[in-house]
Amino acid sequence: MTVAEKNQRTLDEFIAELDWRGLIHQTTGKKELLARIANDGPWRAYVGFDPTAPSLTIGNLMGIMTLRRFQEAGHQPVVVMGGGTGLIGDPSGKSAERQLLTREAVEANVSAQQRIFDALIDFSKSRPNQGQLHNNVDWLGTLSYLDALRDIGKYFSVNAMIQRDSVRDRLHNRDQGISYTEFSYMILQSYDYYHLWKHEGVRLQMGGSDQWGNIVSGIDLIQRMEAGAARHQERATPGPGDDMPTDERDPGPFGLTWPLVTKSDGTKFGKTESGAIWLTADRTSPYEYYQFWLNTPDADAGKFLRYFTLLEREEIESLERQTAENPAGREAQRRLAREATTLLHGKTEADHAESAAKALFSGEIGHLPEATLRQVLANVPASKRPADRLAGDGVKVLDLLVETGLASSKREAREFLATGSVSFNGKKASADDAVKSSDLLHGRLIALRRGKKNWHLTEWE
Repeated sequence: MTVAEKNQRTLDEFIAELDWRGLIHQTTGKKELLARIANDGPWRAYVGFDPTAPSLTIGNLMGIMTLRRFQEAGHQPVVVMGGGTGLIGDPSGKSAERQLLTREAVEANVSAQQRIFDALIDFSKSRPNQGQLHNNVDWLGTLSYLDALRDIGKYFSVNAMIQRDSVRDRLHNRDQGISYTEFSYMILQSYDYYHLWKHEGVRLQMGGSDQWGNIVSGIDLIQRMEAGAARHQERATPGPGDDMPTDERDPGPFGLTWPLVTKSDGTKFGKTESGAIWLTADRTSPYEYYQFWLNTPDADAGKFLRYFTLLEREEIESLERQTAENPAGREAQRRLAREATTLLHGKTEADHAESAAKALFSGEIGHLPEATLRQVLANVPASKRPADRLAGDGVKVLDLLVETGLASSKREAREFLATGSVSFNGKKASADDAVKSSDLLHGRLIALRRGKKNWHLTEWE
């Protein structure tokens, strides 16, 4: 299917695609209503993002990919950066009060995160359904406290607010509780939807399942504020469509959430032994990102192909069949890693990551660029040594095995060498071999390997 053909797809087709991908957890209104009003032209939908760090973690990828699918279906995606709400902090899913960030930190985070959206969403003006990016500090920052209380706060019931899970759990925690600041978060986020509805023509808010309460609050605020405005507006003559049922005359507002991403083994998605997986190369290298997807368990590969790639249904189902018939081939994982890395970091970085993964598996790392080699071996033990030791006869591999801890003694080192399980820079080593200056990769590196998984990177200065 060409991009032009994809751009002709209607909103009901977008919803149908989310359905088969398993990306719909809850919706407001009936899906039939969404389909019926799909012919009104391109829709606008938004997802909000929290600027708590200079990057976003992989947990935010569901939101960005859903906006990308929305754009691929011919509609207009709207990214809302929380430059205003980020000064407050969302209590959802938090057992304790967030540490408030300074205004300068929030502004810096908003600026730094924009590159992620540039990689995955098309903001070019030449595209009819170009993406939009807004910072909610632009409208929240102009609200006075009195106006917020009079014009917005009066539509919120404290009785209802304290029944929200994020609030109720904290109220029952004597050690933590919840501040008025975080308690007010839902009011500000609800006003985001009202502002976007009123001034930007947004008719759909999307978010993770933990955002359902905030989304519903926003819809409720829109309906209450619009009803309040209508009561005060004198209408001399009936307007066009006044004889139509409300749900046919007024498309929206709507809400949609996707499910919490879970792994089949019960561990948290997006976490590794070395920490969170980030969406920028300065925090998680393209190689590490590729490896994260490559290490997906068989039971999750099909689900993640649906969630995090743009592959069509037939191709995903074919990859699932291949994995079921030949799990050792890991075709689904390799394709997942390739597609996900290409989407975020581009084809060139995906090529390098794929090449590096193959080199690491085979041990033939001599052809890798230095930057890629360092990425590949970033998490293995490393040490620095004086380069003058490599002059003359060099350093025996047997001694280097002991020095680097890859062997506990020279006797054990000889045993490893005798079985052919030792190599350096991709070359098999024997008991008589020595490392010399001519063996250095990129003029300073020796990568020593024992077996398939035990490495040590030495840098000679």
